Amino acid sequence: MVKNGSNANSPSTIKRILITQPRPETDKSPYFELARKYEVDLEFHPFIRVEGIPAKDFRKQKIEIAQYTAVIFTSRNAIDHFFRMCEEMKVVVSQDTKYFCITESVALYLQKFILYRKRKVFYGADGTNKSMFEAVNKHKENEKFLYPCSENQQDNEIVNWLKANNCEFATPFMYRTISNDVKDILVGQDFDIICFFTPSGVKSLFDNVPAFCQNGTRIGAFGSNTSKAIEQAGLTLDIKAPLPQTPSMVAALEQYLSTVSKTK
Repeated sequence: MVKNGSNANSPSTIKRILITQPRPETDKSPYFELARKYEVDLEFHPFIRVEGIPAKDFRKQKIEIAQYTAVIFTSRNAIDHFFRMCEEMKVVVSQDTKYFCITESVALYLQKFILYRKRKVFYGADGTNKSMFEAVNKHKENEKFLYPCSENQQDNEIVNWLKANNCEFATPFMYRTISNDVKDILVGQDFDIICFFTPSGVKSLFDNVPAFCQNGTRIGAFGSNTSKAIEQAGLTLDIKAPLPQTPSMVAALEQYLSTVSKTK
């Protein structure tokens, strides 16, 4: 993981990329096309695991899900556990409920649980909180918002915005993230790029290797909150998504590797 030698920062040395998520279930994933095209090795190792909070513990929060008319989702995990909790507690989600999502890909994931209608599903244009707030602002009148999040992770920017805009809201904890033991993956191995997808993944890096030194390793981030966590950890962010020209991590890696290949 630690880069040595004078070519540590040379972009032409990219050979191994660590994706801090589970390996895609299908070989048709665009990740594998990317690997073939640029002749790089991709390794997939999830840095975190998610555990659902049992319904009996959720009840202690004294939040009545059915009383809320809109839900804010910043991840697929939040969607999974929101609908899991509704099922466990036998809560019927109204067909009129509005959903506000951080990205289009998160919004489309709702199709797994609801009949997707454009009139009730909204998402930010560029994956930032700001663009999601713009969507919320257009429809916030007379809405009561739920912002499901992890017990050990919530976006204070979202909470502060809801407060500042006098929104009625609750932030129910429905799941918790736990760092996986990935020391064997990190210690003594060289990765030219490490891609993160959640602030919890960044936390897991330092839980496993407290003295982690970037030292030439390029860092990629998906999502504004992940980018913020990387920068707050004192790391240099090299690859960022989503952006208008790079809506996915694969697209961001493609752009970066394409630029790198031209410098060889």
